[in-house]
This record gives sequence, C-alpha cells and structure tokens, in this order.
Amino acid sequence: MNFMVYIKYMIKREYITQYITKAIKRGRIVSLLGPRQCGKTTLARAFAKPGSSLYFDLEDPVDSAKMTQPKNALENLKGTVVIDEVQRQPALFPVLRVLADRVPLPAKFLLPGSASPDLIKHSSESLAGRVERIVIGGFSLEEIGKKAFDTIWLRGGLPRSFLAGNDEESFIWRREYTQSFVERDLPLRGISLPALTLLRFWTMLAHYHGQVFNASEIARSLGISVMTVKRYLDILSGVFMIRQLQPWFVNTKKRQVKSPKIYFYDTGILHALLGIHTMNDLLAHPKHGASWEGFVIEEVIRSVNPDDAYFWATHQGAEIDLVFSKGGRMYGVEVKREDAPTMTPSMRISLEDLELTNIAVIYPGKKRYSLHKKIDVVPFDDILSGMKELFG
Repeated sequence: MNFMVYIKYMIKREYITQYITKAIKRGRIVSLLGPRQCGKTTLARAFAKPGSSLYFDLEDPVDSAKMTQPKNALENLKGTVVIDEVQRQPALFPVLRVLADRVPLPAKFLLPGSASPDLIKHSSESLAGRVERIVIGGFSLEEIGKKAFDTIWLRGGLPRSFLAGNDEESFIWRREYTQSFVERDLPLRGISLPALTLLRFWTMLAHYHGQVFNASEIARSLGISVMTVKRYLDILSGVFMIRQLQPWFVNTKKRQVKSPKIYFYDTGILHALLGIHTMNDLLAHPKHGASWEGFVIEEVIRSVNPDDAYFWATHQGAEIDLVFSKGGRMYGVEVKREDAPTMTPSMRISLEDLELTNIAVIYPGKKRYSLHKKIDVVPFDDILSGMKELFG
C-alpha cells in the first residue's frame, strides 16, 4: 500500500479528540477555532453524525432553515449537539446562553467554526463564562509520525494538502487555498485591499518568516500606513495564518528588540507563497533554514503546550529563538540547522540574563549531547520525547 494512502487511514487525532471530550464533560459549550479546512468539522462529527437530529451545518440550507426558530429546534435535544459554522447566525448566541443555563442540563453544545471575529465577539458577549475555546491546527508530527516528516514540512499540516496524491497536487491545492483566502475570507474580515495587493502583502510576510517584523518597510512598498500594515497583520494572526512571536522583556541594561518575529503556522502555506513545489526546491531555497526553524518551533509549542511563548533578542546581537514558561519556570529553545551545534555567546547571555532553567538546542543530527549542565543538544528525531523529558 502507498505510504500516504496508508497514513490517511491511520490519522485519528486521538489527543485532540480526548481533549474535546474532556472539555465537553467539564463545561456547557465548547468552541473549536482554527484556520479554514484544518479539520474542525471532521473532529466535530465524532460527537454527532451528520444527518442526525444532533448535527446542524449552517452552510446547509435545510439546517439553516431549521434555525429560523432556534429554541424550538434545540430545546428538546439531549446529548452533545454540534452546530457547525454557528457564526452565520448571530441570533443563535443568546438562545444558546439560555439553553446552557438550564438545570439540569440535558444537552451540551460543540461549535466548530472558522477563525471568525464574529464567532469570538458573539461568544465573548453572549456566552461569557459558559464557553471553552479550543484552538486546533492541521496535522502535527506527533499525529502523523516521524516517517512523514519531509511530507508535512513541505506540504504543511492542512489535511487536504498533506494527504494529496503527490507534491504537485498539494501545491495546486494550497495555491487555490491562498487565492480564495485573499478573494473571500480576508475582505470579510475588514481588509479592503484588492486581491492582488493582498496576495502581495501575504507573500511579503512569507519573506519575513523567522525574522523581526518591519512594518515600515512593507508600508512603503504597498503605499499604506504603518498602522494599516499592523492591522492587516493582526487580522492574519487572528485567522491563525501568522504567529506573531512577541519579544520577552527582562530587567537588563541591554537594549532589547521590541518588535515581534513573524512565523507562518503552516509551512505548506509558506512554501506555496514562496513558489516551492518539491523537497528539492525547498532545500535549495534561501528560506529553507527559516522554514525549518518555524516548523520546529511550532512542533515544540504543540508538544510542550507552554503557558506562554516569546523570543528574546538584544540590539547587541544576543538572541534565543523561543522562550516560554511552564509550571512557573522559564525555558529556552534554540533551533540550529547545522551538523554539530556548539556553545554560543547568546546561550551564555540568555542563561544568565533570563535565568532559564535550561535550554534545548534542536538540530537535524542523530546524537544527543550536553554543552553545559543547563544546555542539551537534542536531535530533531527526538523532539517529541525529548521536549517532554526536558520541560515536562
């Protein structure tokens, strides 16, 4: 059997499913957020089958019509009720508040939807204290296995891209995905630039992947204000396309970098915008090191699930790629795409200035070794077990 066909039937996303199950048990309403086509609807269908009385898809005219009288449609249901794309009918939120406050509670609600400001706004206003939000992304390395690393790095984790028949089919799907995103999704979220300009803006962000963001440079190129550029970046962050890794500040005499670093959540989208079709294209591209760094950082954050995440840098040149807190302690991660990482001045400075518990240096080699009693070099192949061992 073809490896990709085999893995298609093996991906069950058990960790996320278990997390959603626990959230439903402890709460009343659970909202699934994440980028478009990352698998939210597929996950929700494990809790209520399409066609059943407990499942409503508000993109379906029949289900949408049922919700013209939402209280009548929902009040007699028992169990877990799934309402997909709930943001399409804002009038539902006050009804859900009333239904979620019943004692005893006959039904709980699972709300998968796009990363919509409307969904977040209405859930914050109408469902305050009643809703738990769970943010999900595409497939992770833990879900698909290390054997498929090259595929998920190149294509990203969005299911249809990752599971495409070949690299070219995946690239075409991602190209269409980005095109429809700038033509339909982003204008609905308040970005008024023409589609071609939006695509240019997004492509410019791809060249900033792994770098400190310079809003002034992009503003000059597009002929718009710095504040507008920052607003557009915030919108792309809000729909889980871009991670703005904020700088960590400590009480030090050193001048610290104050602008965020930019990373694409999904390297497949990054590679589509950079015109990278194959693994050979990727390895020959000037951004391949930054791409690998972003992929590793995203996998570490998913694996460790830190309380918060930052980077740290000074204008004197000291820098550490990822700084995060976990269980009341601060940790650091350096990503080095080289054969045998060695101790650097940045590592020494960050250990002292940031008072880190330890630093993990992740590289693509095979041997694990120590550079210092608080600094371990960890092979990428050990990233999942290694991160949990180092950071709990």
